[in-house]
Amino acid sequence: MLAGRDKGKRGKVTLRKDDSHIVVEGVNLVKKHAKPNPMKGVAGGIVEKTMPIHQSNVAIFNATSGKADRVGIKLQADGKRVRVFKSSGEEIKVA
Repeated sequence: MLAGRDKGKRGKVTLRKDDSHIVVEGVNLVKKHAKPNPMKGVAGGIVEKTMPIHQSNVAIFNATSGKADRVGIKLQADGKRVRVFKSSGEEIKVA
């Protein structure tokens, strides 16, 4: 996270809600009051839920430098586009 109350936290992107909002695991947790629903087996009470955040508040983590980094595009000799870290120029491996 780059901004907000969870600034500096790291997590894995679990869901893309729409064009500009994503859900990051362990970030932007809120407490919601849930009604019990015996048909679905939901107990009810106060539950913690991860809410979406704007994608501009998220940066990709560079494991070699240990910090957040910006992303650039580099063209290879065969015409293929690859994503690279701006600081080091190394290719981003998709896990």
